[in-house]
Amino acid sequence: MIRITPISLALVTASLTLSSAMAATDDMQNMDHSQMQGMDHSQMQSMDDGQMQPAAPTESRTPIPALTDADRAAVFVSPGGHNVHDSALNTYFLADKLEWQDADDGSTLAWDLSGWIGGDIDRLWLRSEGERTNGKTEDAEVQALWGHAISPWWDVVTGVRQDFKPGDPQTWAAFGVQGMALYNFEAEATAFIGEGGQTAARLEGDYDILLTNRLILQPTAELNFYSKNDPQRGIGSGLSNTEAGLRLRYEIRREFAPYIGVTWNRTYGKTADYAEDDGEDRSEARLVLGVRLWF
Repeated sequence: MIRITPISLALVTASLTLSSAMAATDDMQNMDHSQMQGMDHSQMQSMDDGQMQPAAPTESRTPIPALTDADRAAVFVSPGGHNVHDSALNTYFLADKLEWQDADDGSTLAWDLSGWIGGDIDRLWLRSEGERTNGKTEDAEVQALWGHAISPWWDVVTGVRQDFKPGDPQTWAAFGVQGMALYNFEAEATAFIGEGGQTAARLEGDYDILLTNRLILQPTAELNFYSKNDPQRGIGSGLSNTEAGLRLRYEIRREFAPYIGVTWNRTYGKTADYAEDDGEDRSEARLVLGVRLWF
């Protein structure tokens, strides 16, 4: 009697599978490949490529209507009121400095005001600055200038300047440029022609450093030059005086910001000599408290 174990059955199955694979390989080697070369492939190439493309949509497309004047008008209308280069008159006023200063001679009230009325290109500018110490006006001037925009950031200005103090009143013709330089640096450069052939020039600049959205540090600088000595007004030729300041303000509202800071004033040359003759120092540092506002 023959006993078939699982191991014997597995060996027999593997032998049969190997024999079938070897027979299939021999059949492929003995195949006549000329029959495959004779196959006509033109039937495959004759297929219409259009049958493989998706069918065109049957739904009709709605044409886009042409733009009308009413459509264009609806886009460019400004219900708010102000259009670029329109004929409307606009106004602006800025009290950049309205402050109390702790001066050596006593308490001083100082101001630096400016404003304009006009359009986008041409405006009438008004400026005023000065000081009152112990209730007495030490310096005061007013300027009225016609400004014309020569670029989006710069204006040329021309007009008059009237000095009330120090000394007797004096009138100047004024012309210059003002605007915003790189990195939002505000700058003014103005030349003046006065009585008796006296000429002068003033350079001013300030810059806002945003510590936060409402806390702003503002350095400022001003330089004044004169062509002739003027003993009556205590002015010497050349660089007459400079003022540098550093003010820290907090904008409770954008239009209203109290501030605290320091200023440093210095006189030079003959102007310093005139100041010493009057018992004043060549330079002075002051603590300032004030408010900046605009509308």
